[in-house]
Amino acid sequence: MGRWEPNARGRLEEAALQLYSERGFDRTTVAEIAEHAGLTERTYFRYFADKREVLFGGEGALDEIITHAVAEAGHAVAPIDAVAAGLTAVGEMFRGRADHARRRQAVIAANPGLQERELIKLSRLAASTADALRRRGVAEPTASVTAETAIAVFKVAFERWVTDGGELADVIADSFAELKTVAGAGQ
Repeated sequence: MGRWEPNARGRLEEAALQLYSERGFDRTTVAEIAEHAGLTERTYFRYFADKREVLFGGEGALDEIITHAVAEAGHAVAPIDAVAAGLTAVGEMFRGRADHARRRQAVIAANPGLQERELIKLSRLAASTADALRRRGVAEPTASVTAETAIAVFKVAFERWVTDGGELADVIADSFAELKTVAGAGQ
């Protein structure tokens, strides 16, 4: 094994996903993931704190895309539309990765501990989105309600995309349109 291996992070992510899919999360070790990727266990821990985190490595990028879009939205843009723009932009991050996302979601669905970790990720996204809205001048409870609602819409859209396919950005946009239809029905 060479001292430096290209795309070690990506190879570890793919190896973990493959082994988790074949053997199950609980029956796969970090050592097996590293070996399958042609790397060392030490290299694994340079990138990931534990064997769960290999499935959640994109969390920071999601957060950055969403909060950036909220911050950059014009002041005339409604809070829900600013967050919707950020979540729709997230769709670009997943372009061409539908198969990977399906496999990842299947692994998470099969393991209660991973389901819990996924919910923690979504909760963190909602909290950072609410913070971004507050920095934009959106008062409470509007900031929190908007952020929590938007992340719930994203969760439903992501599940629809994994099941039905298409472009994630389009599914997210359609889901926000559905939210607006539902919200408008009470007027």
